[in-house]
Amino acid sequence: MADSEIRHPLFARFFDRLSKTMEREVGSRRDELLAGLSGRVLEVGAGNGMNFGHYPGSVREVVALEPEGYLRSKAELAAQAASIKVSVQPGLAEKLPFPDGSFDAAVASLMLCTVGDQPRALTELRRVLKPGGELRFMEHVRSPKPGKARVQGFADAAGMWPWIGGGCHCARDTVAAIRSAGFELTRVQSIDFGPSWMITNPHVLGAAVR
Repeated sequence: MADSEIRHPLFARFFDRLSKTMEREVGSRRDELLAGLSGRVLEVGAGNGMNFGHYPGSVREVVALEPEGYLRSKAELAAQAASIKVSVQPGLAEKLPFPDGSFDAAVASLMLCTVGDQPRALTELRRVLKPGGELRFMEHVRSPKPGKARVQGFADAAGMWPWIGGGCHCARDTVAAIRSAGFELTRVQSIDFGPSWMITNPHVLGAAVR
């Protein structure tokens, strides 16, 4: 298997079905996530391509990376149906195969929980953005409630949740990690998908500038 690919065959098939079911709730948030983007955009961890239909016409091109083979095949189909130019290829966020300053914007949607090295992935995203380029993100994060945060931390440390969720970690303080990578946060909104008690809530929707 190439070092730009990963395999989560059972989770990938479950996620593909679940994401379509959740689109009635998540779809409008995808519109918020991508509104106002323009130029050349990098989407890392594109999954099955559910974002592709939500990009505004001001986007000239989306380069989408997805390391999981089954999900990438679904993303390729979604790219064919998209109203804008989308190219899909394998690749990991921690090792982006692009020169410095290649993109006007980058999108991380429900994937920074899964990367093996989150700080490195964010450093790479900042590297490939042009000065002033924007990172848009929609991610689930560690709860601010101590009790729930402990449960999330235990689920991650025990390996239970990453095993169930295809490498997902539910206790990451992703907003702090984005700031630590050198981004300037411009907008962060807390949201929930599904019941607020779920281990994968809360989520954040936001933007940060290189």
